[in-house]
Amino acid sequence: MKLFSLKKTFFLIIVLLGLTATSFAISNDALRQQLKLFSETLSYINANYIEVPDQKELIYGAIQGMLSSLDPHSAFMKPETYQDFQTDTRGEFGGLGIQIAVRDRVLTIIAPIEDTPAYEAGLKAGDRIIRVEGETTEGMSVMDAIKVLRGEPGTDVTITIWREGLNVGKDFTITRDIIKVNSVRSKRYGDIGYIRISNFNENTSRELRNELDKLEKKPIQGVVLDLRNNPGGLLSQAIEVASAFIEPGKLIVYTEGRTATRNELSARRFDDKDRDYPMVVLVNQGSASASEIVSGALQDYQRAIVMGTTTFGKASVQTVIPLSDGSGMRLTTAEYFTPKGRAIQDVGIVPDIKVRSGKVVSDESSMDRVSPSAVPEHLMSDSEELDSDNGAPEDDLQLLRALDVLKALNAFGGTYSRN
Repeated sequence: MKLFSLKKTFFLIIVLLGLTATSFAISNDALRQQLKLFSETLSYINANYIEVPDQKELIYGAIQGMLSSLDPHSAFMKPETYQDFQTDTRGEFGGLGIQIAVRDRVLTIIAPIEDTPAYEAGLKAGDRIIRVEGETTEGMSVMDAIKVLRGEPGTDVTITIWREGLNVGKDFTITRDIIKVNSVRSKRYGDIGYIRISNFNENTSRELRNELDKLEKKPIQGVVLDLRNNPGGLLSQAIEVASAFIEPGKLIVYTEGRTATRNELSARRFDDKDRDYPMVVLVNQGSASASEIVSGALQDYQRAIVMGTTTFGKASVQTVIPLSDGSGMRLTTAEYFTPKGRAIQDVGIVPDIKVRSGKVVSDESSMDRVSPSAVPEHLMSDSEELDSDNGAPEDDLQLLRALDVLKALNAFGGTYSRN
């Protein structure tokens, strides 16, 4: 009876392969030969493996193998994993608070989300996850990693990180929690507004609108848009954020794939305000996907100066396809390009002004002191106003330089051009 069941399963698989081959008009002998090789392997496993194999797991494994051979972002999701995937962009989920990807065949942290267990534990963008609970992550897909890392709130998970500058892996034991993501916050530095977007979820555009309303109650002379360690999220929200600063109708991003026609996404009316103040966008290696779309569009139109370090370079389009048994797959079908046609995938957005992260360290005893009378009045007033409201961010060199650039542009009435 068991042998009959195996033969029946095998027959059905061959029929399905034949139907698939027909539906995709497979006509070359080489591909048919490879399908024959697959059927031979499956037949031999069923007949000779030491134990009766689980047919579903065999097929799942074959599908996963096919997809993982394509690129690091295409993946198969078993039914329970596919169900978990549906919660990823809804603003609240259980876990550690990190976005991950496979880079150079290694599970890599794109960025920790602010005010989450991972962020508080000290995980950083670019960290390589080499073990989870002592088990190697070699060959582990992103979907498999998410399933392992998530769990009941209040439970612990230990991950081993390899980080540049470390000779050995470092263990982090982190307590899982419900991740409630408030993606936008703001503050003022004198007449300059600061907006931090930590990720792009379904609430981002609404939160951005609220924060802009608060900032613009008093006149502002510029805005720093901080997208550092923002791993991305919903494309629709990236378009909304870019639309706040780019004229309606202008191209924000387009996609191109092997079979899909070019798909263009343009700015739309964000609100009833026209914002023409100067901007600086801060990015780093933890800025990915939707962050790169926004910064790339603002850079192409010279709407903002991009400052910091080169971004992650994750800008491929994964189409999520539900399958008949409740499982699903993510298949890379296209890539994103900036309005001027620049590729982002594996390249990233290169900043106009490169500034590495760090703190400002000064030795006042070795510096020549400048008399206040020697400082032009318009510069002195800007400096005093900056320091009087929340203080200059001496612990954040990149933000300090962004504020300096905006102050200089306003002081001398100039505009920035990359040409």
